[in-house]
Amino acid sequence: MSKIIRTNPGPVLAQAVEYHGFVYLQGCTAQDLSKDITGQTEEVLTQIDALLELHGTDNTRLLQAQIWVKHIKDRETMNKVWTAWLPEGMSPARACVEANMADDRHLVEIMVTACK
Repeated sequence: MSKIIRTNPGPVLAQAVEYHGFVYLQGCTAQDLSKDITGQTEEVLTQIDALLELHGTDNTRLLQAQIWVKHIKDRETMNKVWTAWLPEGMSPARACVEANMADDRHLVEIMVTACK
C-alpha cells in the first residue's frame, strides 16, 4: 500500500497531502487581512511556495489551480501577481470564480495540485 503523507493535519484539513508523487495543497489564504488583493495574493503565493518546497516540488510542476476571489473585479489585479509568479510556459489548468469567503476580509483563496 502506498504511503500518504499529510502535512500538519488537523481535525478539518491538512495543509498538504502527498500521494504517489502528487501534492495536493489546502486552499491558502492570507494571514494579514489588512492587505489589498495584491498583498493577499502575494502572501498566498509565498505560502504555496513554502508548502511545495516542503514536499520537494515547486511552481514549475503545477497541474491544476482553483482560485476564489471575493470580488470578480479583482481578478485582473490578482492575475498580474499570479502571472508574475508563474514561470513562463508553466501555467496549470485553472479555474477562477467569485465566492463568498469564510471571513469577509479574505479577498483571495488559492488551492493547487502539483507533481514531484
